[in-house]
Amino acid sequence: MATGETGFDDVTFDLISVQYHSLKAGHDYGQYVRDARNAGRDDIAEFFETVQQQDAERAHTVHGFLKELGGTDNTSPQG
Repeated sequence: MATGETGFDDVTFDLISVQYHSLKAGHDYGQYVRDARNAGRDDIAEFFETVQQQDAERAHTVHGFLKELGGTDNTSPQG
Protein backbone atom coordinates (compact mmCIF):
# COMPACT_ATOMS: atom_id res chain seq x y z
CA MET A 1 0.00 0.00 0.00
CA ALA A 2 1.20 3.44 -0.79
CA THR A 3 1.50 5.78 2.16
CA GLY A 4 0.63 9.43 1.66
CA GLU A 5 2.10 12.41 3.40
CA THR A 6 -0.19 11.85 6.38
CA GLY A 7 1.35 8.52 7.33
CA PHE A 8 -1.89 6.72 6.46
CA ASP A 9 -2.24 4.62 3.35
CA ASP A 10 -4.12 6.44 0.61
CA VAL A 11 -7.26 4.30 0.81
CA THR A 12 -7.60 4.80 4.57
CA PHE A 13 -7.05 8.53 4.23
CA ASP A 14 -9.61 8.71 1.42
CA LEU A 15 -12.20 6.79 3.44
CA ILE A 16 -11.65 8.98 6.49
CA SER A 17 -12.08 12.05 4.30
CA VAL A 18 -15.36 10.77 2.84
CA GLN A 19 -16.61 9.87 6.32
CA TYR A 20 -15.71 13.28 7.73
CA HIS A 21 -17.36 15.17 4.91
CA SER A 22 -20.48 12.99 5.05
CA LEU A 23 -20.86 13.54 8.79
CA LYS A 24 -20.15 17.27 8.53
CA ALA A 25 -22.64 17.70 5.71
CA GLY A 26 -25.24 15.67 7.60
CA HIS A 27 -24.87 18.03 10.53
CA ASP A 28 -25.21 21.09 8.30
CA TYR A 29 -28.31 19.74 6.57
CA GLY A 30 -30.19 19.95 9.86
CA GLN A 31 -30.02 23.73 9.54
CA TYR A 32 -31.07 23.55 5.91
CA VAL A 33 -34.14 21.51 6.89
CA ARG A 34 -35.08 24.10 9.52
CA ASP A 35 -34.57 26.95 7.04
CA ALA A 36 -36.80 25.26 4.45
CA ARG A 37 -39.52 24.50 7.01
CA ASN A 38 -39.40 28.10 8.28
CA ALA A 39 -39.87 29.25 4.68
CA GLY A 40 -42.88 26.99 4.33
CA ARG A 41 -41.11 24.74 1.83
CA ASP A 42 -41.76 21.25 3.14
CA ASP A 43 -40.86 19.80 -0.25
CA ILE A 44 -37.38 21.27 -0.03
CA ALA A 45 -37.07 20.25 3.64
CA GLU A 46 -37.90 16.68 2.63
CA PHE A 47 -35.24 16.84 -0.07
CA PHE A 48 -32.65 17.95 2.50
CA GLU A 49 -33.76 15.16 4.84
CA THR A 50 -33.24 12.63 2.04
CA VAL A 51 -29.76 13.97 1.31
CA GLN A 52 -28.99 13.93 5.05
CA GLN A 53 -30.03 10.26 5.25
CA GLN A 54 -27.87 9.41 2.24
CA ASP A 55 -24.85 10.99 3.89
CA ALA A 56 -25.56 9.10 7.13
CA GLU A 57 -25.68 5.84 5.18
CA ARG A 58 -22.46 6.77 3.38
CA ALA A 59 -20.68 7.46 6.68
CA HIS A 60 -21.94 4.15 8.07
CA THR A 61 -20.64 2.26 5.02
CA VAL A 62 -17.24 3.93 5.36
CA HIS A 63 -17.16 2.97 9.04
CA GLY A 64 -17.52 -0.67 8.01
CA PHE A 65 -14.71 -0.39 5.48
CA LEU A 66 -12.42 1.18 8.08
CA LYS A 67 -13.16 -1.67 10.48
CA GLU A 68 -12.23 -4.16 7.75
CA LEU A 69 -8.95 -2.34 7.23
CA GLY A 70 -8.02 -2.92 10.84
CA GLY A 71 -9.49 -0.04 12.76
CA THR A 72 -11.07 -0.41 16.18
CA ASP A 73 -14.78 -0.24 16.75
CA ASN A 74 -14.78 1.97 19.84
CA THR A 75 -16.30 4.91 17.97
CA SER A 76 -19.34 3.23 16.45
CA PRO A 77 -22.20 5.56 15.67
CA GLN A 78 -24.97 5.48 18.24
CA GLY A 79 -28.25 3.95 17.18
